[in-house]
This record gives sequence, structure tokens and C-alpha cells, in this order.
Amino acid sequence: MRLTDFDTLTFDCYGTLIDWETGIFEGLRPLLERVGQTLTRDEVLEAHARHESSQQNYTPYRRYQELLPIVYKRLAEEWHVPYTLAGCAAYGKSIQNWPAFDDSAAALQYLKQHYKLVILSNVDNESFSYSNAKLQVEFDAIFTAEDIGSYKPSPRNFEYMLEKLGERGIGKEKILHTAESLFHDHKPANEFGLASCWIYRRHARQGFGATMDPGSQPKIDFRFNSMAELVEAHRNALA
Repeated sequence: MRLTDFDTLTFDCYGTLIDWETGIFEGLRPLLERVGQTLTRDEVLEAHARHESSQQNYTPYRRYQELLPIVYKRLAEEWHVPYTLAGCAAYGKSIQNWPAFDDSAAALQYLKQHYKLVILSNVDNESFSYSNAKLQVEFDAIFTAEDIGSYKPSPRNFEYMLEKLGERGIGKEKILHTAESLFHDHKPANEFGLASCWIYRRHARQGFGATMDPGSQPKIDFRFNSMAELVEAHRNALA
């Protein structure tokens, strides 16, 4: 299997292209400053993952920027600190400030010359528009949780994407699903028979950070520690 076997890259966004762990941690800083205990960055991210995944399961119809305030409230209760509805709402809006990884925009601009680029993300359309501006590329299709009415790893999200891409004549054998999260992306990609490219942004850290433990290691066809490494590998494949 070679990178040049595919003509479409379907991307997770947050954790893969956008540095959501930094965005989450900075967005929670007003809450963390009131916590009466020392929490490590990964402890914060793991608690966030737990509440976020639960909330996505119970309220799959909520837009992501409306779901994050509930996560904020659950975290405040867990950490025994006061919160305000304004603080909750501000956290939901903080997505627009989440930074792109340094290599994302340039990598996407290069890959756009060789592939159709597609987003499959657990986000709402308004929030993604801010992230898209940071990524500086025009995607060929954008599929969000708001569009679909459920959150990954629900199979509905992959069914929807494959149906819509199939309508454009893009078969799954030509799709390389490219993502960081084993839980949200690679396990369900395996279930749908999609080839899988792991952008292992957390390669230098232990644990799963802001994503849930997948329980078992899914099959991975390609692994890179950054988008820049993916670009380098593609250049080498062409050579």
C-alpha cells in the first residue's frame, strides 16, 4: 500500500489539524485558576474527554459550541469550584481561538495539489469556519456533527460521509482516513474498511489526552508524527 494509491484524504480536524488540547487547556484556564488542587495538563484533558464523550452520547443533537458549556459545568462540579453561565458560554465560543498546528496549513496546501481534501469533524459549522480560516485551504467537502446529528465514533458519521462521497463517485478504496484519535476515528474507520493514516501528535506523551482510550489498538496503514512528515513521505513516494 502506497500513499499514491489514494485520491481523497478525509481528515479529522481537532487534534489532527487544530491543536485542540492547547485550545481546551487555555479555554479552561479561568476555571483551573480556582481549583484548589494541582492538576496536570493530562489530568485536565482526560477529565474533559470523559465528560465530553458522555455528553456527546446523551445529547448528540447539540451543536459542539452548545455542548462544551455543559462539559465546563460538569468539570466545575467535579473540581468543586463555582461557575457562571457566562463562563460556560464563553468556553463554548473559545473554539474560535484554538490554534492550528504549525505545519497544518502548509501541509494541506501541498496535499491539495494531489488529493481531494475532506473534513469529518465533531464540530458545528460556525465553529469550523474559524478553524478553516487558520488552515488556509478550501476543502472539497465538510461534514460536521451538526450536519449529521451525531458525534464520532458513531457509525452514522462514517455512513453519512461515505454516502455523500459515493454520490460524487468517490469509492472507499480511494479514501485514506487521516486522523489523530484512535477512539473517534481509526476504530470506526477500521469497521468501514477504510485505509487509515495516524497523525500521532501525542507521540511524545503518555496516555490519550483529550480523547478516550480506544480499548484496543486499531489497524493503522500509515503512521506519521506530524502533517509535515506525511508531506515528506508523499514526496518520497512520488520520487
